[in-house]
Amino acid sequence: MTATPNRQLVICKDAATLAETAARRFSQLARDTVAEKGKFSVALSGGSTPKAMFSLLAAAPLNAEVPWASTFVFWSDERTVPPDHPDSNYRMAYESLISKVPLPESNVFRMRGEDDPAKAAEEYQREFTGFFGPGSPRFDLILLGMGDDGHTASLFPGTEALNIKDRQVVSNYVKKLNTYRLTMTRPAINAAAAVSFLVSGAGKAPTLKRVLQGELDPNQLPSQSIRPVNGTLTWIADREAVADLSLPEGTLNGGSDVIEISI
Repeated sequence: MTATPNRQLVICKDAATLAETAARRFSQLARDTVAEKGKFSVALSGGSTPKAMFSLLAAAPLNAEVPWASTFVFWSDERTVPPDHPDSNYRMAYESLISKVPLPESNVFRMRGEDDPAKAAEEYQREFTGFFGPGSPRFDLILLGMGDDGHTASLFPGTEALNIKDRQVVSNYVKKLNTYRLTMTRPAINAAAAVSFLVSGAGKAPTLKRVLQGELDPNQLPSQSIRPVNGTLTWIADREAVADLSLPEGTLNGGSDVIEISI
């Protein structure tokens, strides 16, 4: 494994430790960023692993540590469903986090999955411009997951959104799901100051091996194409998810619950 500047792998003992590690890193980055810039912008993702992290952020002691009044929440992708639908990424974040912390309603920018996908994407790009100004948004943190097929956000293998270079948000038709998704594009994600992947479970191990140590094929493994241009990339994974990786000898020895290495 050849180390690349600003790329880090954080190996956690189990899924619970992963959620706690990610939540504490979120809290620390939010505090540091607000102290430096006065505000903290984050794009959330869906999935069970982020949900566990959100629940920790919503509970003591972290709920009192995050500067919620100066935190601004966006999403990296959304299903084309209403906000109260069980599949909505917004609904999951609202129920597990947003409704439980003092985050001003005006600080929450959701993707409108219930609207026409093309129009919803255009509207969300206008939200980006209104908040960040013209050009690519520079999020302080973007949280991502990785699917068994190597997709991230709603950038699925072989889909048209992978070819977009001049927009930050698009509607993306996913043939295998027979539906449209709203998603941030690769250039928008790679403009972030920090990107963190959360990956958990033995089922993700073969794909994580291909993404991190296999041949470069970002159109079939979109997660490979996430490499911030001027920022940091952190993979936070549990031991089950890294089981297939070739790691430096002795990496997993010892009793540490969290191990950090450069990749």
